[in-house]
This record gives sequence, structure tokens and C-alpha cells, in this order.
Amino acid sequence: MLCYWGAQVQEGLGLPNKVNIGKCGIKSICPISAVHDISAGKSFVGFIQDGKVSVLRLRNEDADEKLEPLQLQNETIRSMVCGEACAVLLANGGKVLIMDQSTVCRPLKGLDNRQVIQIACGDQHSMALTNDCQLFVWGENAHGQLGLKKEQAGTQSPQHLQSLYGIPVAQISAGGNHSFVLSLSGVVFGWGSNSAGQLGLGDTTDRFVPTIVKSLSGKKTVSISCGGEHTATLSKGGTVFTFGSGGFGQLGHNSFKDEHHPRLVAELWGSKVSQVTCGRHHTLVFVEPSKLIYSFGCGMQGQLGNGEQVNQSVPLPVILPTDCNHEFTMEKLIAGENHSFALFFKNPENESEKPKSSSDGGILTLNDRMIDRWVSESDPWPIIKNEINTVFSSAALLNGSFLKTSRDEHYQTSVEHCGLDFDLVKTSFAKLSANKSLISEVVKVVQQTLLPSLNPNPTGVEVLRLYLLLPELINGLKKQRTKLSEALASKILQLNPAARKVLEMYWSRLPDDWFQCLIKLFHKESTDLIDQICCDETDRQSTRHLKNVLEILQMAYQVCCSTNIKNHDFIIHGINDLLDQLQTTTADLLRMALYLQINEDFHDRVKLEDSYFRTVKILVKFPFASDFITKQRMFTLLQEEFFRNLSNLPMVYNFGNVLHIKRESVLMDTLQYLRQNTHSFMHPLQVVFIGENGIDMRGLSAEFFSLISKSFLKWDKKVLEVHESSLVWFNAHYTRGNKNFYYLGVICGMALYNRHYINIDFPLALFKKLLQQKPNLDDLDELSPVEARSLKNLLEEDEEEVVDLQHLDFTCKGQELVPNGSQIQVNKVNRQKYVDLYVDLVFNKCMKTQFEQFLRGFSTGCPLDAWTMFHPEELQELLHGSPQYNWKELQQSASYEGCSASDELIKNFWTVFFELPEENKKKFLMFLYGTERVPAGGFSKRSLKISQTDSPDPDDHLPEAQTCFERLVLPKYSDINTLRDKLIHAINFCAVFGRG
Repeated sequence: MLCYWGAQVQEGLGLPNKVNIGKCGIKSICPISAVHDISAGKSFVGFIQDGKVSVLRLRNEDADEKLEPLQLQNETIRSMVCGEACAVLLANGGKVLIMDQSTVCRPLKGLDNRQVIQIACGDQHSMALTNDCQLFVWGENAHGQLGLKKEQAGTQSPQHLQSLYGIPVAQISAGGNHSFVLSLSGVVFGWGSNSAGQLGLGDTTDRFVPTIVKSLSGKKTVSISCGGEHTATLSKGGTVFTFGSGGFGQLGHNSFKDEHHPRLVAELWGSKVSQVTCGRHHTLVFVEPSKLIYSFGCGMQGQLGNGEQVNQSVPLPVILPTDCNHEFTMEKLIAGENHSFALFFKNPENESEKPKSSSDGGILTLNDRMIDRWVSESDPWPIIKNEINTVFSSAALLNGSFLKTSRDEHYQTSVEHCGLDFDLVKTSFAKLSANKSLISEVVKVVQQTLLPSLNPNPTGVEVLRLYLLLPELINGLKKQRTKLSEALASKILQLNPAARKVLEMYWSRLPDDWFQCLIKLFHKESTDLIDQICCDETDRQSTRHLKNVLEILQMAYQVCCSTNIKNHDFIIHGINDLLDQLQTTTADLLRMALYLQINEDFHDRVKLEDSYFRTVKILVKFPFASDFITKQRMFTLLQEEFFRNLSNLPMVYNFGNVLHIKRESVLMDTLQYLRQNTHSFMHPLQVVFIGENGIDMRGLSAEFFSLISKSFLKWDKKVLEVHESSLVWFNAHYTRGNKNFYYLGVICGMALYNRHYINIDFPLALFKKLLQQKPNLDDLDELSPVEARSLKNLLEEDEEEVVDLQHLDFTCKGQELVPNGSQIQVNKVNRQKYVDLYVDLVFNKCMKTQFEQFLRGFSTGCPLDAWTMFHPEELQELLHGSPQYNWKELQQSASYEGCSASDELIKNFWTVFFELPEENKKKFLMFLYGTERVPAGGFSKRSLKISQTDSPDPDDHLPEAQTCFERLVLPKYSDINTLRDKLIHAINFCAVFGRG
């Protein structure tokens, strides 16, 4: 049965059968041939009966106007939409036909080989959605209603709307001059005319590209209908929102004002609306539980069905014939220009007789049932292959697959929630991977079609689901895994920064096993690529692929760091094998060069060495991939390569890099030397103590850095301050001698470059800042525990009154943390901001000039920028040495010349050594090595050779330290007491006894 009301039309709409007239002038008819679908436009209304279409013109008031059958050339029509002067028809099989003002229909060129599943039509524009989720548009674009950007004029041939690439579309809708798309997760996109706010974006500016209606996010939108200049959306559960033009009351808000944001139709609250449709200036809704149709808006021609010709701004029921509530069920509401229609079907005696709905079709998405059908081979292979090609070549179809529909979680899709059912994905992909023929076809489509097509600038976050699905798919592969991983890594890195940030957020919320698999995937690819480079099985592209894969691992590592996710191993142990190969190759080249074996093999090895170094220089950029010891090896190897390259350049300095200083004026002499600007920081440092014999073979320069460290600490106490923690920090009040901070940085950089230690206990915060990381409250706790404790107490305080009683404002150390900070009181709401600004002031703002000078000097003193590969804690240990004094380790690392560990002299030495107080043990290190610092990694990283000398009258001699050889020479003392006395005297009074 068909009910209709509104402007006068031909009796019975030209459909043969008796017309019944009910209350308020609503007419009903049960045509002899059942109407399966109907569409009303500005000029005509169309009816689909048994796949055939007839149209009735509405603007001609001639009572003899007849229903005209369309010439369809044997096409069976499943749906039809009417515009202002034309109509679009969708035939079975997905073919699109166009009807102009005549009754002749023609196929729409440009969509011939595509299966269209939905069509929409505005006044002068149309849209078509294909089963592989491609949206095509054509018609006028004066207001941007095609979404093809402002400079794109209208088009009569269908154009692919690429800006919605990857969005899994559930519904399309077109209004007068605006358009809407609804995604499977309820995300709403609008574009086109916005003169009355009909796009719901809060303004009246036209949009020429699809734009997300953010205020509808999370509203569980299930359908959209567009009117002439207004729009209505329906949420799951039956809530209706309207926006746009309200001049006729068509928004239902008990007003005649426009609305620029979606607004709930309060009068329908709790009514559980199941359908909403917009006409030119009026709106109809259907409430399924009560079987009532409500209308509101323009009713000047009776289109509201209330028996009056008035405009109505609140929803009121349409008085339908009584049999509509009992014998029939409402199937579809249609609101046209000045007409309204309701299509009913008769309630069947059993479900099998229920007519099939004429509702629009959905896109083809991947699901567990489809995969089961593929695996069981219930369909012929060509059909399965076609489905695989359709689904896996479309980002949109994959993004619409495996949604977590339980508790409507897919409607929560946002920058924090991806909406995927991870368990379903895992089980489905496992089935797929187990079938060789299926997975082989999938891999081919993904590699050749899907990955090359990915857009780096996604329109919405739903597009990013694909980047979660593909790693899980690739993880199940045995062959072609590497190529897909490399291609996927490249595509992730091409995403714009905002999209990558959302993807990282998704990673941080992945189930643990998923995130672990993601890391393992790219970790394995990195390991395999390094192994290939070690075996010389690669080309220059391999290093590029390695860099891409490592960048993905770096993203995952940063996610772990920012979210405190633990138990993930990022270390690539194969890097040590690469370094072994590099050292072997370099040694071979030096040997071949020494013996003048400059042949083809030599040149091949040069290329191999270059490949290894190129790889190491990439690895330096990814600190997470190597442990501390491996990084030290890389730093040393790169420095040696640096030195070798420098050896080909002439030294322009008369005396080379030799620093002549006096012990009593080491700082002043050094500053005077540096101010001459003759030092080549790229070359190793050589130190000569004036008036002393000795050649610097690292021992004298080690002692130099120990001495100058102490001098800096004593330097008028202006440059550095010692805090209560005994740690040293820059003097915030010393700004006149900024050049001094530069020279301090130079000395620290030189120490690092020359692999020596500085005896200045800087806090970890300094090394964070050097590596462009932000110090935090824990760093302040390390430097100034008392100061930090008060801040922590402030953050931990539960009582608002206690916080207020502290009478704190946004000032610190006499400075305002924010503008007018002295007028802003600290409370429970803003206390975290206060603490953050406090820490920032201490470590950054107060030290801005001082640190900038220090950093400039540090980079000058250490010209090899590979130091940036270390973590802050590692860089601190490289410059300070290890904080652990494991004296037993020193004994275990010792070797002996001319004696053995079982000799009485050696036993006596170690007995005496372990009796020494801690201070004297450190003096022994200074005596032997020129520094009291423990090597990074512990004493095992530094050799200790003990040699016995058989000089006459041994009791008359003191121990001797040969610092350049890290050797202690012991006379064969007669007893342990003599050894004790001589050793203590040497380490306390013989600062110049060691030989360089």
C-alpha cells in the first residue's frame, strides 16, 4: 500500500486501483502491481514495479497527465533517485542509467565496468558508490557539492572522489546543493553549499572538499537525509539531530531559526525513531514502536499530513488510515518538493513471504564467513579470486572489515580507539595464511595494487586501521614477507605527521601480543637486512630499506617510552657481527696497503668497507637498536675512520695539536691556548706538562682532564655551583662571562672525543638537554632533593585546603612563570602546570644562554656527532666514567709480567690495596691511569698490568706507574710493610711520578 499527501496530483498517482481518502486528506492506494520503491523529486515522482519504472510529472497541473513508463532496454531496476530535472536509476548488476526530462534512459558512461550499490541525487549533482567503496560524482560544482576542490568545474562524466580514499562508506546522501557520506563507524563527512549551516560545521562557509562533522562523532549515526537546505541524521537508538535552514520549522526545534551545529530534536527524545527523511522544506520521521509518522516544516501545500496548510516547527503525528497500523508495516518514507509518501507492505502470514527490502546495498567487506567460504572452496576459483582482488585491492574495504560491533564499540572510533575486533582478525588471518593458494593471491594483490595506492594524507582516522591489519597479515607469511614489510614501512613513513601520531596512539593501545608481533616483524626485518649486508648480498637500496624499517621500530620504541610499556627488546644483536666484519675488512685493507697489494680484491674490499660504514652511520641514528658496549664500538670505529680520512689532509698547524701547560696554571694555560684558535679539534689531543719528561700516550692527557676538572670547580665558583646533592650545575646568575661556558663545553667535548673522563659531577639533566630531551621532576630530585620534595608533596596532597594554605603563586626564584604569575594562586587544578613550569625554569629558562654556549662548545670539542646515539645515562657514563667502583673486578682484570698471581709480592700488593680506604684507592687510580674515574662498563674495560722489577736494593725504590701502558712496576719488596709504606707514599706524594 502507498499513502501520499501534499500538493494536488493526478488521482491515484496514475496507478491503477481504487483510491481511499482518509482523515486530513491522506490518500492511500494498493496498486494492482505492487510498488517496491519510490522516489520524489522537484518535477516528478518515480515508481518501481517488478523492476520497471514509471514516472509521473508533478509540475504540470493537467489532470490528464498520465503515468509514463521509462524505456529501459530490458534493464531491471532496483532503485531510483530523483533530482530537480533528472533521475538516476540503478539496475540489477550495478549498472547506472540516467533519465533526463524525456522518458528515455541512457547508460551513464564512465561506470560501465563497475558494480554500483548506492546512488544519490541533489538538484544538479549526483553520486554513485561502488561495491569496492569508490565514490563517483558528476553534475554542477558551483558550491562544491561534488567535493572536487574549488578550482574543479562541474562535470557530466563521473569523477572519482579521491579525497575519501580509504573511508569505508555506509551511506551516501545528496541535498539541494550539498552532499554527505556516512562511514561504517558512524563518522559523518559533509561538503557543498553551507549557506544555512546545513553542513553542521558551525558556520555558513561552503566546503569544496569532504569535511568531518566533528560534533556528530560518537553519536552512533546510522543514516543521513538531506533536504533542500537542511540535514537530518538518525542515531542508533532512535535519536534525531537536525541542522541547517529552519525558516519553515523543518528542524523541529520549536523555532524558525537556522542551526549551524547538529541539534537534538528534543520533542522526539525517547521515541526510538527508525527512519528520517528530508524534503525540500519539510521533514518526516517514523517511530517504529508506535508505528507513527511525525512531520514538521513547510505545510503550505498539505505535505505535513495534518489537514492544514501551515508551517509547523515541532513534530506532530500524521493521521494515517487505521489499517496501516494493523494489516501493513511501514517500509519507506519519502519526502519530496511539496509531497510526502509512505510505502507499506502487507504483513505476511510467515517470514518467508516477507518482501525483500529495497534498501541500499553495502560495500563488500572482509569477514570470517567470507574466509571460511574461500577456504572451503564452495565457490569456483574465479569467483574467489575476484573477491580477493576486490577486497584486498581496496583500502576502504579493509578499513571497514573486522569492526568490533559488540557494545557498538566501532562507533567509538577516534584518535584513541581504532574500532577493530583484534581476536576476530587474528583467527581469520590465521585461516587465510594456512591456505597457500589463497595467501599467495592475497600477497600478490596487496603488493601490486593495495600498497602502491595508499594515500599519505588520510581524510579520517578510520583509514589508519589498514596499518594495523597489514602487519598481522604479514606476520603469518613465510615468503615475500620482506618485500611487504619494506613496502609497508615506506608507506607508514609517508603518512603526514598528524596521521602518524594517531597511528602511534593506536599502537599504544594495542593488545600486548599484537604490539609484540608488530615489533618482532620489523625487528626481524632489520636483523635480516643487517645479516645480508654482513654477507655482502645487498645493494644501496638495502641500506635505504634498513633505514625505513628502523624508523618504524623507532616509532614503536617511542610509544614504549611515552606509555611506560615494558618488556620489549629492541636490541639488534646482529650489529656486533657487522662491526666484526667491518674491523676484519679494515684490518685486511691496512695489511694489503702495507704490502702494496693494490689489486681488484683490494678495491672490492674498499667497496665492502664503504658499505659497512654506510650501514653503521645509519645505525647511529637509532640509539634503541644497540646496547652501550656496541655503541662504544661504533663510536670508536667511526672515530678511527675519521682519523684515517684526516690523515690525507695536511696539518696547517706548526706544532700540531700539542697543548703545553703547567700543572699550577692548567686552566689559564688551556684557555690561553684555545683562544689562539689554532687547535684542530678533529685531531687527537697531545699534552705536555712543562718542565716534565714524558710522552703523552693517553696517560698525560687523561691526567690533564682530571686536573682541569678540579680547576673549573675552583674557578671563582662563578661558572659552576655545587648543590646539596654534591652535583654540579651552571650558575644561573653568572651571565657576564658567557664565553666561559663555551670553553667548559669545549673541554667536555674534547674529553669525550679523546675518550677521557671529566671529574665534574653533572646531573643527568645536562645529558638529556644535550640529546634534546626534557628534564623532569625526577631530575630536579637528583639535583636538589629538598626543592623537589616540596613539589612532590604539593602534587600528592589530597586536600584542597592544604594546597591553598601554602599560598603559592606562579612565581619561582623571583621570576614569573606565566604573565601576571604573582596574581595567580596555585591550586589542585593548576598545580601540575606550576610544577612543570618550575622544573622548566630551573633547567631551561634560567640556563638558556649558559647552556647554549656550553652546547656550542661541546659540539666544537667533539666534532664527531655520533655521540648523539647514546642515551642520556650512557652519555653521562662516557663523560664521567662508571659510578660503580668494583675493586674485585680490578683485581680480576689484572695481568702479570715477570710474576704471577700466586707470588708473595702480588699477594702482598692486593692485601695492602684492599686495606686502603676508598679515598686512597681512588688516588691509586689517579697515580696509575691519570684519572680516578672508572671506565664506562667497569674495570674490565681497562687493562691493568703488574710488572715486577729486579732492581738492586728494591726497598729503596717506589712503585712506578707507566700510564701510557697502564702498567704498575713493583720492586720486589722484602716484606708487606715495606710495600705498604712505599705504595701509600707514591699515591699521595708522587703526582708526577707516572710516565705518559
